[in-house]
Amino acid sequence: MTFCLDSIIIKPEDKAVINSAIILLHGYGGDGKDISMLSLNWKRYLPNTIFICPNGHEPCSINPSGYQWFDLTNDDPKYILEESIKAEKKLNKFINEVKNKFNLENNKICLSGFSQGCMMSINLGLISEKEYNCIIGFSGKIINQEYLNLKKKVSTNTLLIHGEMDQIVPPNHMLEAKDFFIRNNIEIETHLIKNCDHNIPIEASSIALNYIKKKIK
Repeated sequence: MTFCLDSIIIKPEDKAVINSAIILLHGYGGDGKDISMLSLNWKRYLPNTIFICPNGHEPCSINPSGYQWFDLTNDDPKYILEESIKAEKKLNKFINEVKNKFNLENNKICLSGFSQGCMMSINLGLISEKEYNCIIGFSGKIINQEYLNLKKKVSTNTLLIHGEMDQIVPPNHMLEAKDFFIRNNIEIETHLIKNCDHNIPIEASSIALNYIKKKIK
């Protein structure tokens, strides 16, 4: 089966049974190969988990060798929301393909992403018909709180991690997202990583892994 998005797929070793999936969404200008690096450590502790890392549905407007979930050359909030909704539809189709291929329900799928991929993971994880296992977001934010408030259907447990020195997506966005989650009675855990800018350091990867291990049984 071919998915609607080109993807890096890391299957369990020794043909172990697949009983869960982690879908990793890259940041602006990145690709599935970039974000798949998280699986190198995680897969040792999640022997029955498949990691699926799709490329964005569009070439990145400022880095044609990479991809994007929505265009950031136009900073108009209305435009960004419209473009993110297009990505949402594409990703929902992709996730349904993954679920059918590997016979998994939402509660066996973790949505995770970095930066723009984190933004998409938050939206996907809260507007679905059924809760996902969890959302893991690195260095992201809520794209549009008004939209999410209107569309939210479920309360997927969420972990957000951010670098305190991030100048690309300032850490106050994590605090704003935390406030949104608390006001909507969604279980939220946050971590601010010291001396960290816009990336995923080993400390953040380890925090995320420990969270996932508790959620995916």
